[in-house]
Amino acid sequence: MIDTHCHVHDHKFDHDRAAVMARARAAGVSAMITVGENISDSARAIATAQEYRCFAAAGIHPHDAKDAPATPAEALRPLLAQSPVVALGETGLDYYYDHSPRDAQQRVLRAQLRLARETEMPVIFHHRDAFEDFTAILREEWKSGMRGVVHCFTGTAQQAQTLVAEFGLLLGIGGVVTFANAPALREAVCAAGLDRIVLETDAPYLAPEPMRGKRNEPAFIAHTAARLGEILGVSLHELIATTDRNARTLFGMRAS
Repeated sequence: MIDTHCHVHDHKFDHDRAAVMARARAAGVSAMITVGENISDSARAIATAQEYRCFAAAGIHPHDAKDAPATPAEALRPLLAQSPVVALGETGLDYYYDHSPRDAQQRVLRAQLRLARETEMPVIFHHRDAFEDFTAILREEWKSGMRGVVHCFTGTAQQAQTLVAEFGLLLGIGGVVTFANAPALREAVCAAGLDRIVLETDAPYLAPEPMRGKRNEPAFIAHTAARLGEILGVSLHELIATTDRNARTLFGMRAS
């Protein structure tokens, strides 16, 4: 299994990171991407990935857009050039919390999309309660051949179909799909189809049932995978094989 979105560089793992990584491997996690949220956090993600032999992403989260450098692309470009960075992100729009002014979120998102075009890096998107503005910006900035994933997707079936059909995006599905109060998300998963889905945890956040309420970690992805197989009516083997293939194609990872 590939955890396409986690934050194992987060300080919540400082006291037991090595054990967390060992549990992930024991649970069948073959690869993971630890995702940065601003310039300094992305540098920490890269350092952690280098130490623990996983992958990283570098980007500016919409919450951090208000504090972003005046020229985000110039600050991110050297980070994206480092190994083992495989994506730009996470970036996007978050109108639920509005921790940054919306115009700042949009400006920083556009800058990162243009950088992704230039570097040919796949993009990891964060989107919450901003679908109209998010898709409007994509219609202006998203060009043929670009690749990306909407991480922790929790939208509707119609939104899923738009993101998949119009923009060719994948959907990152995490622990929320296991929650009893998420029937709409399960409908969206079926609307998107297995070929457009990748697995994620968003650790240390949003642990799946039956671990809900605990600090999430990559090993818990097994619970999400099992539930997704049930939702889609496929075997666990097929679910893992297909989502792994989707992730490797999206991020250019070599098969292990």
